[in-house]
Amino acid sequence: MSEFTTPVTATAVSVPSTSSRLSLGEADLYKEQLPPLGRKLRVALTTCCRPQTIVQKFPIISWFPRYQWSYLLQDFIAGFTVGLTTIPQAIAYGVVAGLEPQYGLYSAFMGCFTYIIFGSCKDVTIATTAIMALMVQPYASISPDYAILLCFLAGCTILLLGLCNLGVLVRFISIPVITGFTIAAAITIASAQINNLVGLVSPSKALIPSWKFFFTHLNKISRNDALLGASSLVFLLIMKKTKDISYGNRIFWKYVSLSRNACTVIIGTFLAFILSRDGSQPFKVTGNITPGLPPFRPPPFSTNVNGTTVPFTEMIGTVGTSLAFIPMVAILEIVAIAKAFSKGKIVNASQEMVALGMCNILASFVSSMPVTGSFTRTAVNNASGVKTPLGGLVTGSLVLMALAFLTQTFYYIPKSTLASIIIAAMISLVELKKVKDTWVAKKADLFPFLVTLLLSLFWSLEYGILSGTIANCWFILYSSARPKIELSTEKISEEVFGLVTIKQKLDYASAEYVKEKIVTFVHKQQSEGINLVIILGNEIHGIDSTVAANIITLKEDLQVLNCQVLCWNWNISAAGVICRLQPEMRPIFKFNKTLEDIIEEYRSQRLSNKASQNTLYSET
Repeated sequence: MSEFTTPVTATAVSVPSTSSRLSLGEADLYKEQLPPLGRKLRVALTTCCRPQTIVQKFPIISWFPRYQWSYLLQDFIAGFTVGLTTIPQAIAYGVVAGLEPQYGLYSAFMGCFTYIIFGSCKDVTIATTAIMALMVQPYASISPDYAILLCFLAGCTILLLGLCNLGVLVRFISIPVITGFTIAAAITIASAQINNLVGLVSPSKALIPSWKFFFTHLNKISRNDALLGASSLVFLLIMKKTKDISYGNRIFWKYVSLSRNACTVIIGTFLAFILSRDGSQPFKVTGNITPGLPPFRPPPFSTNVNGTTVPFTEMIGTVGTSLAFIPMVAILEIVAIAKAFSKGKIVNASQEMVALGMCNILASFVSSMPVTGSFTRTAVNNASGVKTPLGGLVTGSLVLMALAFLTQTFYYIPKSTLASIIIAAMISLVELKKVKDTWVAKKADLFPFLVTLLLSLFWSLEYGILSGTIANCWFILYSSARPKIELSTEKISEEVFGLVTIKQKLDYASAEYVKEKIVTFVHKQQSEGINLVIILGNEIHGIDSTVAANIITLKEDLQVLNCQVLCWNWNISAAGVICRLQPEMRPIFKFNKTLEDIIEEYRSQRLSNKASQNTLYSET
């Protein structure tokens, strides 16, 4: 980049008269480079219809032609194992959502089938999760139609975001916020099940009311349910550790561990059935589950509550902010899970959003509540050695078979057994190691974690994650508003000057801060005879018009203090913003010169101006 020879102005005098326009060469140099929106739009419109783009939106076109018969057995084993895990969990999460148990099963098969076509990660299993069930519970308790409508609307929102390639939005939610949200949800869900674990029926599933009811009704605890629930919970926690047994066949122990939920339900159901043959029922059981497959029909856009018809607009007003938060949490869950099991592959977040959106839209036609990726079932799928997403076909088929033929058996599933399954699953979500890692890495990150955790526990999950994200963004804005600036007094050839080194990009938030720091510095150093401030800008890659305006006023303020400002080695794009705003500022920019050269040029100019002034006084 060539250096222009426009003279440096003297310290205590105003800027010499120059043209208000940049020269032709300077105008070209400082011309703003606008993004080629027209060309990008044409490219986007051209590429959206290419076969490659279609293949990207339908990953099955890519992997299915390469499918090998040797994969079939592995996919069948994995799908079958996941199905055994899914059925009891689906029933349990239907209860968490405040729905009849069959709604959990309705939510557990369509996502498996749809993800085969649109999903890009072989391990991901789509179904309802504990967090989704908890978030939909306030509305599902009014009418199941609210849960089904939320499933459809969440799917439409997620699909639209995915098609617009807005997967980047999930990057704005940090790991501490996700950790706080997950732990809060796990504590809330487990607390809601503590009464079912011991045979109590709590009128509320909220955190504090659940525990208050538990401690005020200790005398009404059912001994049989409490004994079965506690035993089931201990059994699940022990079974989870069997995969770590080092002796014997490791694969055998792994599958023993994976089958723990199914074994717990089978044992509990068998005990409830055997002990009730004399007509008594020692445990509180799930009860009747509507048999058969759900009808395939559009989601309800109106409902009937207590004999009153509720129109679509009123339903939307009731669910309110959940229309935004449920899709956001669903996206977070599936993207985080896909990344965790990608094994070095790049996860296309936007494609995962397309897949999840289609899963929710189609699932809403079979009376499903909102679904997303399930970490537990995905882990089971991965551990079972699944080869392709085709394992979901077996899982979904197994759920359909259970709905068609096993609903009478589900009548005897003890509620305490389901509660133990949910609590055991929630224990694994409380990842205290991540909290410890955050403490060790950067203690300040615990602030958004605690904001998210506490507000999610004692206010609501939706506002908890929103507040945590805002707290996290506040950290970013605060850092942006107070950039790292090094100010020092330097001396070259008997010339004392201030050197300002800015270590990051400047934007409007930091504009006033930078100006205040430099002016304050000059005030304090006036006793040193500083008449020059040099701002080193080789790390300033871009500025906005607010920063440019503040640099211009900084020059004027320093002139009042009998001080000159020069900008050394700034990026052309950053310098151009200032020069376009006020062309007279061009002389303060110095490129491709050493500090010694700049000081020598400044001294020469100052001596020349001083000589001119002395001559003027002599003539006077």
